[in-house]
Parts: sequence; C-alpha cells; structure tokens
Amino acid sequence: MDLHLWLSFAAASMVMALIPGPGVASIIGFAFSSGRATALASVAGMAVGNALAISVSLAGAGAVLGASATAFAILKWAGALYLIVIGLIAILRSSGDGGERSASRPITPRAAFMTNIAVGTFHPKTILFFVAFASQFIRPDQPYLPQAALLAATFTVIAATTDTLYALTASTASGLIRRKGVRKWCQRAGGAAVMSAGLAMASLKR
Repeated sequence: MDLHLWLSFAAASMVMALIPGPGVASIIGFAFSSGRATALASVAGMAVGNALAISVSLAGAGAVLGASATAFAILKWAGALYLIVIGLIAILRSSGDGGERSASRPITPRAAFMTNIAVGTFHPKTILFFVAFASQFIRPDQPYLPQAALLAATFTVIAATTDTLYALTASTASGLIRRKGVRKWCQRAGGAAVMSAGLAMASLKR
C-alpha cells in the first residue's frame, strides 16, 4: 500500500473515530461513574472489540450481516442489552439506603474492559461499515492480507487514541467534583450514559 493511500485512510479513520457513538458514550459513562482507571480499561476493551469486529468483517462476516436481517438484529440486541444492564447496575449502586457504601463500589476496570470488548465486537455497524469503507483502500493488484492487516491496525490505534482522549477528559471533569452528593449524581449520570449507549445501539438500522 502506498503512503498516500494509507494517509487518506488514516485521515478518514480519524474523522470517524472522533464522531461520538455508543462506544464513546460507554467510555464517558464509565469515566463519570467509576473513574479514570475504569474508563481507560474500557478504552482497552473497545480497542480489542474493534480489532475483533474488523477482523471478522474482513473475513467475510460483513457480507453475511449485510444480507441477513436476523444476524444483524442478534448482534445489535446482544450489545445493546449488555450496555443497558451495566448502566442500570451503575445507577443502582449509587442509590438506595447504603448511599455511601454503594457509591464506594464503582464498576471495576476488569468489568469495564470485558463490557467494551462486547460493545466493540457486537457492533454490527462497525463490521458493515468497515467492509464498505476499507474495501475502497485495498488495491486488487497487491496481496490482500497485508493490506487488510495494516488498515485494521491503523483504525484500531487511531480509535484507541481518540477514545483515550475522551476518557481522560471525562474522568478529569469527574475528578474535579468532590462533594459526595454531586459525586453520587455523577455516578448516576455515568450509568445513564452507558444505558443511552445501549439504547443508541438498539436504534441502529441496517
């Protein structure tokens, strides 16, 4: 792949990565509800999920999803329901009689990591879009696998970088708030943001 073609893909990937979607919403939600470490763990999980989704799409699953409404719906609802449940758990932990105790039990980095692996992997739009998008940058006169691997790595790294910026910004804003009552509402807002990411995924159409 020549440098000009790769730079064009990298620039387009940067624009796409900066546009907030369910993944960014979940990362911001984790930042507000559970802090920087959890937010960064969710970024790592999203990067793994993106890499898996892209690999599957380049292996041909994108064509299957494009042709099967059932397969698309299964992936969409699996990811959406998972996010909604995680967001609801975050809200419930900041409520109830044990306000201070429950507020001290944020979502763990491991849980956020595993959650966003699922979010990235089960995001059917990522698979479909990457098949349609990446194919424009693959030259038929050159070996397919090295080009596909380069594009997948490029997109994953760029998305991880922009997601990290979102995570650091949101966690810094959350960290400036020290009062317990405000902190509790930040945790609830974070849980609501994660749930909204699930609802956004549920609203995806082919």
